[in-house]
Amino acid sequence: MDRIETETILAAVPMPLILIGGDARIHAANEAGHALLGERQVGLHHAVVLRQPEILSVIAEALRGGSGGEARYEIVTPTGKARYHVTITPVRNGRQRGVLCAFQDMIEQSRVDQFRRDFIANAAHELRTPLTALNGIIETLRGPAKNDPAARERFLATMQGEVHRMTRLVRDFLSLSRAEAEERRRPDTPVDVIALARSAIETMRRMADEAGVTLELDSPASAPPVPGDSDQLGQVLQNLIENAIKYGRAGKRVTVVIGHSGDTLRIDVIDRGEGIAPEHLPRLTERFYRVDRSRSRREGGTGLGLAIVKHIVSRHNGRLAISSTLGEGTRVSVILPVA
Repeated sequence: MDRIETETILAAVPMPLILIGGDARIHAANEAGHALLGERQVGLHHAVVLRQPEILSVIAEALRGGSGGEARYEIVTPTGKARYHVTITPVRNGRQRGVLCAFQDMIEQSRVDQFRRDFIANAAHELRTPLTALNGIIETLRGPAKNDPAARERFLATMQGEVHRMTRLVRDFLSLSRAEAEERRRPDTPVDVIALARSAIETMRRMADEAGVTLELDSPASAPPVPGDSDQLGQVLQNLIENAIKYGRAGKRVTVVIGHSGDTLRIDVIDRGEGIAPEHLPRLTERFYRVDRSRSRREGGTGLGLAIVKHIVSRHNGRLAISSTLGEGTRVSVILPVA
């Protein structure tokens, strides 16, 4: 296997890789390996580049014909210490021996693990509240309210509300999971965003009427289609309109504005509510983040709507922007490339 072929194979792997030859010198590295250990490492003795006793010991054993192994590798970066778990594997091409070192970023893995733990903890907390309420109501219906028809009806209505809340949570969990799973698959079906906006407004009109909010669409007669997933883009519009209704003011308007310029199409959903303080804006798309937790729960929010929107917009190669002025309202903008 020649050097060009070896480098082609290494380049196909995203994690840092270096190949050490039987002469103990570094023969090849992929792009991530160069970024980690430097552009001039090829041709140097591996001990000059790696230096740390633990990894050098395992490499030496592998070069002597051992089975390889694992080691830790740490470097200091401008942002702190980076830690890697290195898998050291003997390789052979005909009579030529060598060692392949694969570096796994443990800091990034720790972030992923912490992210998962936080998500599970938040999800459990969100579900525990309605479950605790349901358990208390059931105990009351079996005891003090057993023979009280009026109390039974009140409690049943409360139970139904808690079940609806859990249903919304499960629905949003599934939507978020789908949005994440498909985020790297670019959709290419032409979508008429103006038609989607009209449909979303009609879907949300009953909710707006109950809240005393007027929905309106400001758009040209036609606009270029965007390559997209119509179901997901419809969900984006419904989520944004629903938020605008919930946090707008009774007697005010929620406006969906659609415009296009050059190679982009822009959707703005504007409410005339209380607005959001500047310090909250960067965190609004975090999962379970709420500006006002009690109000969000009272309004039936799950804290996942904007996180879902962010992933869907990312899948469509678009941008999401949020601006707000206290006392005047909030504007959420989605900018998408046109077909």
